Amino acid sequence: MVYSEPMTIDQELERCREWIESALAFSGGTHEFSDIVEGIHSLRYQFWAAERGCAVTEIIVYPRKRVLHVFLAGGEMDQILDMESSAAEFARQQNCHGMSLAGRKGWSKVLKDYGWNEAFTTLSKEL
Repeated sequence: MVYSEPMTIDQELERCREWIESALAFSGGTHEFSDIVEGIHSLRYQFWAAERGCAVTEIIVYPRKRVLHVFLAGGEMDQILDMESSAAEFARQQNCHGMSLAGRKGWSKVLKDYGWNEAFTTLSKEL
């Protein structure tokens, strides 16, 4: 059996680029792909790559709470959902007390069975 070398982070990012850019299309122009790459390289963001999907998270530190925030996810839904438990475990290891997600309204229904609740609604206005 022949084993291939593991991909570098840049190779994985490029492999997942289409999913990342698809998710960024719903971000309201807050980030471009290069911003995500820079954030991952600087360790500000965490990159979760799987065979058929990926996600990007960041740890947000509020005055009284640490939260693992999922702000990008793309690919096949079952693959993304498969990452939820390992992301939750990572959050616990980082002393986070919760997780949050920014995304389209449909995520509420998809994540309900995983213990997620809709906490608030975010509105935006372009100026």
